Amino acid sequence: MNRNEQRYIEIGLKIAYYRKKNGMTQEQLAERVGISPGYLSQVETPSFVQPISLKTLFAMADTFQIPPSKLLEED
Repeated sequence: MNRNEQRYIEIGLKIAYYRKKNGMTQEQLAERVGISPGYLSQVETPSFVQPISLKTLFAMADTFQIPPSKLLEED
């Protein structure tokens, strides 16, 4: 797995973390940011590398009321 693929997986895991922390289902978050629940499921699944656009990332950060950088920070 290359470095960018690993980054997408880490972003997906952070999205799942903040979604759960905010008590939201995948369906609720997907509706709020204008994506399908199936796509969100793929983004959050660590065994599946799914790229995400900045537009979607920014919408999620706004929904979680966090700076977008929180979703991009490397652990």
